[in-house]
Amino acid sequence: MIAPANAALTPVPLSEVTRGGVVESVHFGSVAVVDRDGRILYAAGDPYTLTFTRSALKPLQALPFTAGGGVEHFGYSQAQVALMCASHSGEPPHVAAVADMLERAHCKALDLQCGTHAPGFYDARGEIPPPPPYSPLQHNCSGKHSGMLAWCDQHGDSKADYLAYDHPLQQAIRRAVSVFTGVAESRLVSGIDGCSAPNYAIPLASLATAFARLAASDVHAEYGRAPKALADAMTALPEMVSGEHRSDLALMRAGRGDWVTKIGAEGVQAIGIRSQGLGIAIKVSDGQKRGLYPAIVAALDALGLVDRPARQVLAPWAARTVRNYRGIETGEVRPALVLRPFDASQSAHFLSGES
Repeated sequence: MIAPANAALTPVPLSEVTRGGVVESVHFGSVAVVDRDGRILYAAGDPYTLTFTRSALKPLQALPFTAGGGVEHFGYSQAQVALMCASHSGEPPHVAAVADMLERAHCKALDLQCGTHAPGFYDARGEIPPPPPYSPLQHNCSGKHSGMLAWCDQHGDSKADYLAYDHPLQQAIRRAVSVFTGVAESRLVSGIDGCSAPNYAIPLASLATAFARLAASDVHAEYGRAPKALADAMTALPEMVSGEHRSDLALMRAGRGDWVTKIGAEGVQAIGIRSQGLGIAIKVSDGQKRGLYPAIVAALDALGLVDRPARQVLAPWAARTVRNYRGIETGEVRPALVLRPFDASQSAHFLSGES
């Protein structure tokens, strides 16, 4: 629901967990809804909260390569463009497409510096993965890293240190992040992501702004048709961005080409609404996906974006039954989010760049 304006800028309940009809746990967090100019239209909690973008950054990390003609240079398919934006599950089509990306860029799996982990499709299916070793091709970020290595091959830059903060590739990525988020490069708070690539903390509303611009761009002044190419690939082939039984797959299928979305670790979600030029960003304070999923659907619903077909697709994510180890129903995880119109004077303060 959307309630009357409230200027309190602190995390608020986004989702709650019940047991025996009593609220047992509450997931707090914040939501920002903006237009493509970065004006905050609706919010819950603190839309300025400093948030590491984590994997929600991936479409922006793919911008320099895509804008620089890398896709055409290497003959990458639309599925491989989607993989550069992906946190994929390591399913066979993902692995095969990443291996092909590397081969076209004169690289090997060992050139990937993302590390290894068990393929995500085991967890998505509720299965126990086999013991390691695992291939870096199965890492959820291997598509992103393959695109980074391809950029280095195309530009003749070093591949051995492609993740270094001052590498020309990472400098180009920071430029793209700054342009799309509206945050000056000097104000980007840097950190190291789980896959060892540089990552940045920005105000939550700035992440929402980036996705509003990603979703709304036809021809960008600096990046040409690259934003549209990335958004088109993500929405056309969400199974390459995500995987079976995954939330991004469900969201983009529910959006039927209109919703460009990417989850990030520690309870982050960003969504661009192409038809309306809106951006939505959500951060669950405790980082739990359990609290994130109902909040995503509640935010979309509050904005009047969930029609009947979408509601059917998103039903498993909107509220989840909690069962014990014997399969007995004990409660549910349900939304508690209330979006409020945002005070324009506070939005102006944010856009001015004042701290």
